[in-house]
Amino acid sequence: MSPPPADRTAHPGETAGRTTGGNAVGAPGGASPRATRRRVARRYDREILALALPAFGALVAEPLFLMVDSAMVGHLGTDRLAGLGVSAALLTTGVNIFVFLAYATTAAVARRLGAGDLPAALRQGVDGIWLALFIGLAVAAALIPGAPLLVDLIGASTEAAPHAVTYLRISALGIPAMLIVLAATGVLRGLQDTRTPLYVAIGGFTANAALNALLIYGAGMDIAGSAWGTVIAQVGMAAVYLTVVVRGARRHGAPLRPDAAGIRACARAGTPLLIRTLSLRAVLLIATAVAARLGDVSVASHQVALTIWTLTAFALDAIAIAGQAIIGRLLGADDAAGARAMCGRMVRWGIGSGVVLGALIAIGSPLIVRVFSPDPEVHGALLPVLLIVAVTQPIAGVVFVLDGVLMGAGDGTYLAGAMLVTLVVFAPAALLVPMLGWGVAGLWWMVAGLMMVTRMVTLGLRVRTGRWMVTGAVRAR
Repeated sequence: MSPPPADRTAHPGETAGRTTGGNAVGAPGGASPRATRRRVARRYDREILALALPAFGALVAEPLFLMVDSAMVGHLGTDRLAGLGVSAALLTTGVNIFVFLAYATTAAVARRLGAGDLPAALRQGVDGIWLALFIGLAVAAALIPGAPLLVDLIGASTEAAPHAVTYLRISALGIPAMLIVLAATGVLRGLQDTRTPLYVAIGGFTANAALNALLIYGAGMDIAGSAWGTVIAQVGMAAVYLTVVVRGARRHGAPLRPDAAGIRACARAGTPLLIRTLSLRAVLLIATAVAARLGDVSVASHQVALTIWTLTAFALDAIAIAGQAIIGRLLGADDAAGARAMCGRMVRWGIGSGVVLGALIAIGSPLIVRVFSPDPEVHGALLPVLLIVAVTQPIAGVVFVLDGVLMGAGDGTYLAGAMLVTLVVFAPAALLVPMLGWGVAGLWWMVAGLMMVTRMVTLGLRVRTGRWMVTGAVRAR
């Protein structure tokens, strides 16, 4: 495992100085302006890659938890697998709406780091972890007794419902650990460390697979063994993160006790991002509901397209995570010029990544349709949808990057408003798709086209104004 964050950021001023727009990247005597720009661009690229590549690995490792559970539980019977599907959907939704614990913490910690105040950065991170613990305990307390009602609302069959309730109740015990992992990941990202989250994710995945095999088959615990294996792995991940953060905090004299004012500040910073996340979830829920009204072939095609879209999002989100960490640090160091330059560089990365991903999807689309379904009707409906996903990937690349830049700047209020605008634009257009007979391809022009273009316009307008570039250790407005 990587050294604690205190070791990796012992001289935060030096870290910031290597990539800012000041003298640290100035040209030596006699260098041409073009050569200087190339040299600066290469330094930006190295820093983006150093953060984005490990972040991508950690992001990819996360869904592997569910894949392992599904593969092993699937051998127990269709009713168990169906129960896992229902409970996993509820758990994923319940955890993902609190992803602001990572995003808001990253931005706040990075600002303090950029300002050269590592103890304050760690203290900010500790407050975020306490908030995650309190939210996790509240969610678990509500989910355990409410599991039967939630499973019934989802519409689980009589055969699958008992297994869904069992898995959900046991897994709820791991929610506090899952949210601590989110917050602690934000702390390390803010400290410019994406390697430790990668190592922890790999370790967690390995432990989860081993524990599932041992408890499901070795101990004969059925679907409950899968749930307990995942909970134990999640608690272990949280323990590793806490060890790293606590060591860093103690080394630099940051208090570990819960601070009411600090926790409230974290909650206030995270609330707009919670609104943003809920609005985005509403968009995706509306899209799925519309696909359901179009028939089984459309639903199947929509689900495959959404899976591919989500996979590409991991690569683009890795750049966004780098943006959160770097932009927050630069603004904390009062380097607005460096933040603007880095934003421009990351937009180029987003566009380039989108072009590459789009080309891969377009080239691989004939194979993708056959891998996911043997049905010729699904093939016919899915192929044009995949091409829509492919041609819109450069737009998605810009959106993800700008989202990360504004998160790193702590511009959560604008992000919430922009996503609400997107929801208002998208919802009526998507609901018209069945009435106009546009089919699933028309729906995906709304998802990958209209929705993402609206986001690109709203985020791009904000970035162009420069009002997001509020400098200082704490965002004052």
